[in-house]
Amino acid sequence: MSTTSIRKVITASSVGTMIEWYDFYIFGSLAPIIATQFFPKENPTAAFLATLAAFGVGFVIRPFGAIVFGRLGDIVGRKYTFLLTLLIMGGATFAIGLIPSYESIGILAPILVFVLRALQGLALGGEYGGAAIYVAEHAPEGKKGYYTSFIQTTATFGLFISLAVILTCKSFMSADDFNIWGWRIPFLVSIFLVIISYYIRTKMEESPVFKELKAAGKTSKNPLKESFGKWKNLKLVLIALFGATAGQGVVWYTGQFYAMNFCIQNLNIDAAQVQWMLIPVLLIGTPLFIVFAKLSDKYGRKRIMLTGMGLAACLYMPIYHGMAAQADWKSWEEIGQVNTVGNSMAENSSEGKAIYHYTNGGERIEKIEFSMKPEDHHKVLKRINTIKLPSYNIFMIGLLIFIQLIFVCMAYGPIAAFLVELFPPEIRYTSLSLPYHIGNGVFGGLTPLIAASLVVSTGNMFAGLWYPIIVAATTVVLGIFLIKEKKS
Repeated sequence: MSTTSIRKVITASSVGTMIEWYDFYIFGSLAPIIATQFFPKENPTAAFLATLAAFGVGFVIRPFGAIVFGRLGDIVGRKYTFLLTLLIMGGATFAIGLIPSYESIGILAPILVFVLRALQGLALGGEYGGAAIYVAEHAPEGKKGYYTSFIQTTATFGLFISLAVILTCKSFMSADDFNIWGWRIPFLVSIFLVIISYYIRTKMEESPVFKELKAAGKTSKNPLKESFGKWKNLKLVLIALFGATAGQGVVWYTGQFYAMNFCIQNLNIDAAQVQWMLIPVLLIGTPLFIVFAKLSDKYGRKRIMLTGMGLAACLYMPIYHGMAAQADWKSWEEIGQVNTVGNSMAENSSEGKAIYHYTNGGERIEKIEFSMKPEDHHKVLKRINTIKLPSYNIFMIGLLIFIQLIFVCMAYGPIAAFLVELFPPEIRYTSLSLPYHIGNGVFGGLTPLIAASLVVSTGNMFAGLWYPIIVAATTVVLGIFLIKEKKS
């Protein structure tokens, strides 16, 4: 296949997948605002956790999408399957932007959010496998890691674009307008991106490997039974899940999502500053997906992936303690009681309670709660004005997140090629998709919710790290013994 042709294949697959990740992650990026829109406001912590649960629903259902669309992809074809997933994802994302608030339609609002998140998860469950296989089955031998790595960059680019669109919208309107209605724009504009991507994909031909299978009459009649009903294939599925994708999933979501939530929720850094800081980190780090995937063509997938997961398991604790130190966390203890979940720092006194959310080198009062007579309110306001809030080193925090992104690139860069090579072509879509989406959707996608819950239950802002550390470490141990090294 010519270089020009493979570039067209990569572009068509990558652009569509990137847009689907964008659709998926604007929900996570806007979780604090969505919590106020679609859930009762009486308990902000419960509303935020419910929003993370809705975010998690999209991940939990991804394995079901993998089964449904994986079977379709092995029977009907790669191309038409990921055309369908693109339309479902785009439609669900657009619809989220149209849901009325909880105050307008009550309990129906969170129900609709959960249903549409489920549709997003179902679609994404079929998208990744189709795109990765489509590229790999066009790629020449010895370069599958390199060519499929462009698919691996799409998730990070999707996150990057979601942040860029959100911040652009914020820059053109007041904070109040964005919180009331402006947050809907990133959801609504995605429909135009989906239409463009759909048009590009319709111009592509089916995978040559699938066309050969179909011409020879060797496509699977029952890919589900062959993938999971025969031990020799089921064994490969289990190896892929517990020896690779589970650890890769938690490393990905810790480095790119939990790190952001940790800065906002636990270190109380202004959300916009965190998002602006992440943009250059993601831009600089994303090419490393290609670097490590290309190295895996030469040195093997196993070595690179497991090294990335192992480094993450060993270094998460010191890295996050370093992030807290760079945010001058100890100074908060001198000011008052720290609320590690509510996006705030709560300062209690006999005169009243004030809740703060701060920006670097300054102060912004998010909410003030009084517990005394109105005529004494000025006492609390005077006390607030005398507080000097801590500053933080945003560069060093960004650098520590970049180190986590290196682990992400090592674990995630080669994994598409690893999974494609692991399974026979006639059941590849089905067999590949399920362990990938259980590893990423369940083990990885639930990382923010499980980590936040551990922080709430223990009162220790570092307790959430034990979940990705344990999962990553377990995957490394199992992967060492179960995966047979393969260079191409």
